[in-house]
Amino acid sequence: MNGAPLDLRLLVLLLAGAFVLYIAYAHPATRDPLLVAIGFVTLLYLLMGSSGSGPTSG
Repeated sequence: MNGAPLDLRLLVLLLAGAFVLYIAYAHPATRDPLLVAIGFVTLLYLLMGSSGSGPTSG
């Protein structure tokens, strides 16, 4: 992220987390919807951050 107050990627991650949290909450088979949402957002964050567009050392 480039240091902007609200990056588009952050907004996408927050919306995806809210959607997954709602889906997990709507299905009672999922015991802890908060952990599911956090895991999903973390996975998306890691996938979005591995594009190689970050700062390089050297």
